[in-house]
Amino acid sequence: MRRPDQQTTTRPTTDPAPGTGTGADATADTPPDGGTGAGSLPDGTTGSGHSAGDLTTEAVLAPYLRGQAADFLRSLRLHHEHSAPADAGGHDAAAATRALRRAARRISGSLHTFRAALDPHWADQLRAELAWLSGVLAREHAYANRLTRLVEALHQLSGPALPAARGARAAGETSASDAQGRAALGVGAARAGALLERRLTLARTRSHSAALQALGSSRFHAVADAVALLASDVPLAPGTTGRTAEALLEPAERAEQRLLAAVAALPPADSEPYNEAQDAAWHQARLLLRLHRYAHEVVLGAAAPALASCGHALDLHRDAVEAAAAAAAAARTPRIAPATAYALGVLHADQRHEVEAARAVFRETWPYATALTAP
Repeated sequence: MRRPDQQTTTRPTTDPAPGTGTGADATADTPPDGGTGAGSLPDGTTGSGHSAGDLTTEAVLAPYLRGQAADFLRSLRLHHEHSAPADAGGHDAAAATRALRRAARRISGSLHTFRAALDPHWADQLRAELAWLSGVLAREHAYANRLTRLVEALHQLSGPALPAARGARAAGETSASDAQGRAALGVGAARAGALLERRLTLARTRSHSAALQALGSSRFHAVADAVALLASDVPLAPGTTGRTAEALLEPAERAEQRLLAAVAALPPADSEPYNEAQDAAWHQARLLLRLHRYAHEVVLGAAAPALASCGHALDLHRDAVEAAAAAAAAARTPRIAPATAYALGVLHADQRHEVEAARAVFRETWPYATALTAP
């Protein structure tokens, strides 16, 4: 694996990436505390200080999966202890749910990347079930965050420091037009906020009910049982036992190459703004970055802090894209007042600006600088 400060001089071969969850997953994937730089250490050791040649695949991969399984079960126990309706302020339950999903994503991503070292049928089945669970649990949190983001943006946009008004002045518009724009937005902002609150609160409530139903289902209990078995026994592929940990480097490097290829293929900074067709490529890069980070944790035994900033930028990019889509969907509500539609249109434009800002931050913080300029 490559250190983030090393440059890529050739453009990697593109390989489609599987998702480690669903598009409803809307929580930033915060890495564990601590860690080293991404990639192999200069002396060829792992993050724990052992030479890769001195360790077996089983000694590296199995403890990681067992540890994530233990985190999953611990988070599940805490969720049961602190469960409360979302509207009642069940913060402990929400934190436990986030930790549960984080462990599920790490197990699922590792099962994909290192599938060749594991029982393939078992790995594929458990990975699919963990993706289902993570997606179901993510939706309530996603809708809550989206509503907060949009309402706060409306409040800022309808205030005296309206960005749209500043942009209009820069384009030569008259101050009278600016005042009219602020007045029109002020009239529609309250109604737009109320409309968004009705729509997203309803979606959140339904997602909360779906999550509770999922957590009480036989399907979930089967997943929990499988993870409980994983905490004590990792089904390895025949012939894996005794192989050196070097066998894990090849799949980890493939995950890295898929990421570099996806980033190299991203639209350039000077491409057309407000182009929703480009969003999918950025979402793909986000999922591949997540897989790369998980592979780094397995191989080196630590997180990759150099990738934290660009990963956060892609999370913000996803949030802004989904918020813009929610504003556009609300604007299509039949028979809404013109002022409400106007406010939602301004809100949509504001969130698309946030999309562009997140892309700029990603480019500034991406450690493989050459990959962004490869032909």
